[in-house]
Amino acid sequence: MSLRLFRIAWTVSRYRLDSLVPQDRLPPVLRWLWRFAPVRLIPIGDHSRGKRLRLALESLGPIFVKFGQMLSTRRDLLPPDIADELKRLQDQVPPFPGETARAMVEVELGKTVEEAFAAFETEPMASASIAQVHAAELHSGEQVVVKIIRPGIDRIMREDIGLLYTFARLMRRIPEARRLRPVEVVQDYEATLFDELDLNKEAANTSQLKRNFQGSPLLYVPAIHWSLTHRQVMVQERITGIPVADIEALRAQGTDLKKLAERGVEIFFTQVFRDNFFHADMHPGNIFVSRENPTEPRYIAIDCGIVGSLTREDQDYLARNLLAFFRQDYYEVAVLHIESGWVGEGTRANEFASAIRAVCEPILEKPLKDISFGQVLLGLFQTARRFNMEVQPQLVLLQKTLLNIEGLGRQLYPDLDLWSTAKPYLERWMRERAGPKGFWKTLQKHAPELAHQIPELPVLAHQALSDREQQRRLYRQQTEALSGLEARFQRAAPRARRLRLGAILLAVALAWQPMLGWAEQQPWPVLVAAGLGVLLLIWR
Repeated sequence: MSLRLFRIAWTVSRYRLDSLVPQDRLPPVLRWLWRFAPVRLIPIGDHSRGKRLRLALESLGPIFVKFGQMLSTRRDLLPPDIADELKRLQDQVPPFPGETARAMVEVELGKTVEEAFAAFETEPMASASIAQVHAAELHSGEQVVVKIIRPGIDRIMREDIGLLYTFARLMRRIPEARRLRPVEVVQDYEATLFDELDLNKEAANTSQLKRNFQGSPLLYVPAIHWSLTHRQVMVQERITGIPVADIEALRAQGTDLKKLAERGVEIFFTQVFRDNFFHADMHPGNIFVSRENPTEPRYIAIDCGIVGSLTREDQDYLARNLLAFFRQDYYEVAVLHIESGWVGEGTRANEFASAIRAVCEPILEKPLKDISFGQVLLGLFQTARRFNMEVQPQLVLLQKTLLNIEGLGRQLYPDLDLWSTAKPYLERWMRERAGPKGFWKTLQKHAPELAHQIPELPVLAHQALSDREQQRRLYRQQTEALSGLEARFQRAAPRARRLRLGAILLAVALAWQPMLGWAEQQPWPVLVAAGLGVLLLIWR
């Protein structure tokens, strides 16, 4: 752990990442200490600030690379030179040797590369933080890609997760940070990251997503070759779409960018609310656009290693919250948060609504280019601090995906009206969920279970009534028994007192003469103590 901390500190110093911090925004004490910091003796070098940041994140490993990938989608928050460099983290991380990749494929598949493929390119097509991809051809002539996990990556990730746990436990000691539930957030992040190391899980996620959008004009998901897929190797259909971040190429083929952006929003809400199964790693490196029919653009999604889902309760609360936001009904938002237990007990709905209104009112009814979910979330977190609102770990993945969607939308069509695009979909979903159609679907879903249980309802009802009557009889018997014991104790108390007094008088009578002689020889404190003892014996 200490060695890893030293490496992080050394990397920050080596690439002079401290120079990215605006010194004029530091507190006066830190600015004064900065003047004498030893790190300033290290030369910055010839690399640009964006390249220094990218190289530092690459050298620190997958967790830091993923952080850089998320930042790369937020061009509204970063200077263009830094955003352009971080964009390279999406698929241009330095690869591991191709011969190592071939050896891993042969170990995982239990056969030689020549037996498994008609052709296999040793030079990788793309290289990311956790795995890299090689082009190949099956003996059937089908073009595929082979995804291979980086060797030794799990050890590095465990070290970084250990550091995150250390920081999270330290944060938990700070009262204001405790509501962020840092340990629970790290636990969710850990489970998500290590799921990515098992390509069997990614392949299963990919198959599920493909099934959810089978025949859809919105999204295409490439097929998995299960016979060649194992824990560290996955073989998938090769796609030939245009990277969604290549705006010039999309414009060159006449892609309707407005419709593309609107369909991206629809895909997101469809995954979250219709399917309750959403791609949670939607940075531009994982999203392509089909070259077919550019006036009706279709997305292509790859890398389904991270997916998310919500409980039915969280789905309902989220949908109702979003609709209330779109309608600017802040009181409803406040009530929903109180009902769900997301804010502290005793919170007054009108005060919470007023605080939310102050944050959200300035940004509603504006195009996407004029607002920022990042700024809204920051404002809401600052507001929530006043009301002891806790972070919901199960929603962290969703918030991350929303930020990715926002960054993607800004690049494709900055004038996109997110509110008017999402609101009709949510209203339709709520009607289907809560209306007759939703009731009928729920009834159909549980029909086999109900068909088995309905004939047993009379027996179950009779049994429940019998159990209730038996409990009432048992309660009555216990009450009567307790009353009898209490009366017995009350009757026995005077008798016990008389017995104690009689025994003491008999003992005094029998031992009067010896006691009289003993008393004449004792000092007065001993006699007082003996008298008190007798009083305690006869006292009830």
